[in-house]
Amino acid sequence: MPITVTEKFESRKSTKGDNPSAELVYTVRGTNDDLAARAAAESESPANYDTIPRQSVSVEPVGDELWEAVVYYGRPQGGGLPQTGENVFSFDTGGGTQHITQSKDTVSTHAASGKTAPDFQGAIGVTADSVEGVDITVPVYQFAETHYFPDEVVTPAYKGTLFSLTGKVNSGSFRGFQPGEVLFLGATGSKRGTDPQADWEISFRFAASPNASGLSVGPITGISKKGWEYL
Repeated sequence: MPITVTEKFESRKSTKGDNPSAELVYTVRGTNDDLAARAAAESESPANYDTIPRQSVSVEPVGDELWEAVVYYGRPQGGGLPQTGENVFSFDTGGGTQHITQSKDTVSTHAASGKTAPDFQGAIGVTADSVEGVDITVPVYQFAETHYFPDEVVTPAYKGTLFSLTGKVNSGSFRGFQPGEVLFLGATGSKRGTDPQADWEISFRFAASPNASGLSVGPITGISKKGWEYL
């Protein structure tokens, strides 16, 4: 006799809110093996009910080759882990340093009495044969995005695309920044769980530097550059 699974009339008790849950109740016939009854109920029940993932399947004998199976749906406990399709964002504006060899503006010049200060065209730390420059504190904006993808999205080709994009800048507007201002620093990913269909947690890291215009180097004026271009 084949195993049959039939949903009971009193099934589908559900709760909506911050911790949604649901229970589907089935009658399983055709076996006295509890493992077979449970496997049949799991196979018949949906993996998700109203977007809530299946958490457990329990069976209880009620007669010869007759079982009652309860399938429970709920969010994972212990910290409310993000679900597939959800996102987490973070940022850091800690200061950094930048080495410059050209002043943004020459405020004043000084020389010994009777002498004229040499005009170095804005160069900083000029020596006999080089320009030493100086380290200055500059704002640094870094941000990260963590996304949760289903397993079928994270293919070898997708990973290769992330690899090839590392070190590149945005060609179009991105997260409120103009083209050329955002540098992709790379991504790290890990699979959550041992199930072959378990989803992936991937964190994408970025750094932003503003585009600039109206720059000058010595007598050369009207220079424009993208955020991560060198001048």
